Amino acid sequence: MQLQLNSKWRAILAEEIQQPYFSELLGIVDLEYQNHTCYPPKDLIFSAFEQCSFSHTKVVIIGQDPYHGKGEANGLCFSVNDGIKIPPSLRNIYRELVDDLGNIFIPNSGNLESWANQGVLLLNAGLTVREDLPNSHKHLQWGQFTDAVIQKISDEKEHVVFLLWGSFAHKKGAKINREKHLVLESGHPSPMSANQGKWFGNKHFSKTNAYLESKGLKPINWLNQ
Repeated sequence: MQLQLNSKWRAILAEEIQQPYFSELLGIVDLEYQNHTCYPPKDLIFSAFEQCSFSHTKVVIIGQDPYHGKGEANGLCFSVNDGIKIPPSLRNIYRELVDDLGNIFIPNSGNLESWANQGVLLLNAGLTVREDLPNSHKHLQWGQFTDAVIQKISDEKEHVVFLLWGSFAHKKGAKINREKHLVLESGHPSPMSANQGKWFGNKHFSKTNAYLESKGLKPINWLNQ
């Protein structure tokens, strides 16, 4: 499979993508797409990087793997294509966003491209999945690659906000340098976690913007659709 990663990210991640495991990974993923229905579409596997450059990255949200239903995944964590019913976790994200920012209207599209275009890297730990089989590509080495992405951002940038939602994301972000970045943790926005009081009220959206502004950076317009 051809690596559809733009030249700037390729340069940033050059050491990683030259590792033997990465070419093996792409080969296995290619076979998966040949033999099974997988998501997102091949040309959107690296969409998170395409829509949010390294230099522009101000916020990182870490998800687990893409949505596994037909037409849902678009390469951005928690995001779905326009016209797709908003999934439960994203609906809870929107509820918290509205409560936090005092907005009246919940967004009616689950497409988070507007966040990505403002510098929010919407990064799933695994970039692919088989249809109707969540975590089916967990055994692949996507995790090694995305660990390297997170570490590169932690090491080479300053004043990035990392939003870690749920125990999986907490572990994934364990090595982030918390002296030069803001790391916000809460429960996962999935209904089970949210209904147990681990999600609502975290105020991560307002806290993110307050931090960015304190560092002279432009806040995210979370309600921009």
